[in-house]
Amino acid sequence: MVRAHLIISGIVQGVFFRHYTCQRAHELGVSGWVKNRMDGDVEAVLEGEPAKVEEIVKWCHQGSPGAVVTEVKVFWEDYKNEFSQFSTKL
Repeated sequence: MVRAHLIISGIVQGVFFRHYTCQRAHELGVSGWVKNRMDGDVEAVLEGEPAKVEEIVKWCHQGSPGAVVTEVKVFWEDYKNEFSQFSTKL
């Protein structure tokens, strides 16, 4: 199991990026959270099986319809088994 902490930059707010990320995480059985940041970026923490987490990380480089992703910073952290599901933080 792995944990990835992401910062996604570009036009990623107001384009349902969080909604689509949450939907994809539920489909793949990945836990964690996603939220909008005050600086206009989106931040996410993903925990789960390596291939499934990597699939969401790859998806984040494209994002939701209407998103224009310019950068995805990925920080691989120690797996913590911290979450029971995936949620959207406000």
